[in-house]
Amino acid sequence: MAAEGQPLSVAHDPDEARFVARIEGVFAGASYYWYRGGRIVLIHTETQPEFEGRGVGSALTRMALDTAKENDEMVVPLCPFVENYIERHEEYAGLLDKEMFHQMRS
Repeated sequence: MAAEGQPLSVAHDPDEARFVARIEGVFAGASYYWYRGGRIVLIHTETQPEFEGRGVGSALTRMALDTAKENDEMVVPLCPFVENYIERHEEYAGLLDKEMFHQMRS
């Protein structure tokens, strides 16, 4: 949900282990991950201050979770934003590896 006239695009950048958001070609934020035990561990999501409140974090998280779903991969949301997003969007609950999540959180 970028401001009107400012299209938001999100792309997967596997070489850098991140999803990148841009608004009109300008870097707006990223969601970083790594793999552990065959799981995608979502470790951090950031939005540039000038783009906060425009849906950047949600778009990044949605792309990360949709990518995991398409690849039949489970996720471990160490990033609090991603964890809260999954709690609010039940359609992604089945992607959560609860056991690994609790192991990594403790």
